Amino acid sequence: MEALIPVINKLQDVFNTVGADIIQLPQIAVVGTQSSGKSSVLESLVGRDILPRGTGIVTRRPLILQLVHVDPEDHKKASDENDPNSWKNGRLNKGLEGEEWGKFLHTKNKIYTDFNEIRQEIENETERISGHNKGISDEPIHLKIFSPHVVNLTLVDLPGITKVPVGDQPKDIELQIRELILKHISNPNCIILAVTAANTDMATSEALKVAREVDPDGRRTLAVVTKLDLMDAGTDAMDVLMGRVIPVKLGLIGVVNRSQLDINNKKSVADAIRDEYAFLQKKYPSLANRNGTKYLARTLNRLLMHHIRDCLPELKTRINVLAAQYQSLLSSYGEPVEDKSATLLQLITKFAAEYCNTIEGTAKYIETAELCGGARICYIFHETFGRTLESVDPLGGLTTIDVLTAIRNATGPRPALFVPEVSFELLVKRQVKRLEEPSLRCVELVHEEMQRIIQHCSNYSTQELLRFPKLHDAIVEVVTSLLRKRLPVTNEMVHNLVAIELAYINTKHPDFADACGLMNNNIEEQRRNRMRELPSAVPRDKSLKGPGGPAPPPGEGPAPAEGEGAKAAGGGTQGDQEAGTGSWRGMLKKEEGQPEDKSKLQASLPASPQKGHAVNLLDVPVPVARKLSAREQRDCEVIERLIKSYFLIVRKNIQDSVPKAVMHFLVNHVKDSLQSELVGQLYKSGLLDDLLTESEDMAQRRKEAADMLKALQKASQVIAEIRETHLW
Repeated sequence: MEALIPVINKLQDVFNTVGADIIQLPQIAVVGTQSSGKSSVLESLVGRDILPRGTGIVTRRPLILQLVHVDPEDHKKASDENDPNSWKNGRLNKGLEGEEWGKFLHTKNKIYTDFNEIRQEIENETERISGHNKGISDEPIHLKIFSPHVVNLTLVDLPGITKVPVGDQPKDIELQIRELILKHISNPNCIILAVTAANTDMATSEALKVAREVDPDGRRTLAVVTKLDLMDAGTDAMDVLMGRVIPVKLGLIGVVNRSQLDINNKKSVADAIRDEYAFLQKKYPSLANRNGTKYLARTLNRLLMHHIRDCLPELKTRINVLAAQYQSLLSSYGEPVEDKSATLLQLITKFAAEYCNTIEGTAKYIETAELCGGARICYIFHETFGRTLESVDPLGGLTTIDVLTAIRNATGPRPALFVPEVSFELLVKRQVKRLEEPSLRCVELVHEEMQRIIQHCSNYSTQELLRFPKLHDAIVEVVTSLLRKRLPVTNEMVHNLVAIELAYINTKHPDFADACGLMNNNIEEQRRNRMRELPSAVPRDKSLKGPGGPAPPPGEGPAPAEGEGAKAAGGGTQGDQEAGTGSWRGMLKKEEGQPEDKSKLQASLPASPQKGHAVNLLDVPVPVARKLSAREQRDCEVIERLIKSYFLIVRKNIQDSVPKAVMHFLVNHVKDSLQSELVGQLYKSGLLDDLLTESEDMAQRRKEAADMLKALQKASQVIAEIRETHLW
């Protein structure tokens, strides 16, 4: 058991070299209000004056004090206390000309035999970091004391809890000290030594309050009551020491320290301990053997040993886990570069391979949060682009009046007997042209995804690239430039695909021929149905025609078509009247055949003296609301159906050919030429040194990880030296 405390001391030394708090080692932290006697208790345990003394705030930095017991009869030995061979029966076999000495971590191997020098060094080191006027710091001072008069202990002396800032202390000094104390005592492997003066009420003890915050069950809190000799006359601490006021699981121990007058008079610690024993025998005879500095030292030694025994298995596991983590971290940082040429070629090849693998979906690091690489490109082709094309209405932006106007414009001055093909071509080209924009947007989306793959490869796949920021930037620049070069070529091809469709409207396309055949049958059937209904509509048609002459009898088939054709052509008065009837705003909701409307229209037409009669007709917009004649209705339906049928054929072609063009001209081309492009641009002797310059923080991180790994391996070795029997 005795060997356990030196083991923890050795572990502390190991981790102090790398300045790490990642391992929570067992220790004893001394907590109390300012001037409650914390430093005096520590001095009593050491048996020497080693700590700066005075009124006000004296301890301004944490002091980690390791007490190491040495046998007094041993002679001078050069062996280090960390050498396991120098430990015998839990005691350190090491002697110097003096029987007691101290060592600081920050002064390396310098040995102090004069304890006044130790005190002066603590003051100097405190002022070096914390300043001359009451400021505090959380950077600890590490001190080892070797003496035959001490038991093996590791203690942390912390600044006293204070409330009001003095000197140049910041306004939040209370909060700073509190955070500093909590930082040490929050460690679950830390025993809290809560120091309270006997001449204050235990219920107001700040030390016990802070200890209870982090240790509500009191499993690792030991209370120390100081200044028993300074209590008011007629009062004693019997109830407090018996645990009747505030019970503490690990116990309450009363001590009597030297007063400031005793210190000024150079009263030795040995004399103070003797006087303390006499005081306890006189005032508290029944409790004398369970109080006092010597009993406190033995209790702390026993508590710390048992505590270490309980913590050690978990500590061992934690060190091994951390060692594995740091080993992995160090591997990810890579080795320092020796052969720059080979390293550069290897990194370029690896990046190119990872880039292609991400597109193919065979990369080592598969993204689970979102689609990326080839899967995203596939999604763009078949979901985004496919759905966008399907949402394009074949007749979008095309009204019946637009179709009718196109048919009229295509006939020129002559009335047409049949629907002109030119109008179909004109309108279908206008609709097909609308497919170009979503196609170019598809190219843009794929280009953006190819850009994102670069970042994906840098972050997940090629960790080494992050070591060389200049190489990373150069690779990103080359790939971006390659993608930028391919973008106009791909856009041109997609533009051509739409232009090809516009160049030749193939009405002999098998799918289109089938659609036309089906349509002709439908139209024929509709015509027959209309013929049956025609007699009821004759009087209205007559009234509409006005002076155009009587309508032919219903029995003659071609006659209505010819009459309507003449009317649709807009020749003479008849066309004017029809246009006029349609445009007369007041009659949009009424029956269209009343003669007085026509006379009103005839009267209104020449009302504008500046403009001619024909020009005024063109100025009158053709409203959507006017009722189309049967011939117009049929012509529009034919054209609309043909447009729809042909548009669907073209859309199917575009939906199929654009992804193929993008894959060939952009994706596959970049995949095939990426490595040669990278090698050609970057693999040059003049660029080697510049590209393979490591970032400064990477070299620093590698060094820190290596040091930490070394410390963890050494710590693991130290723990492994303990025989299993020591744990029980």
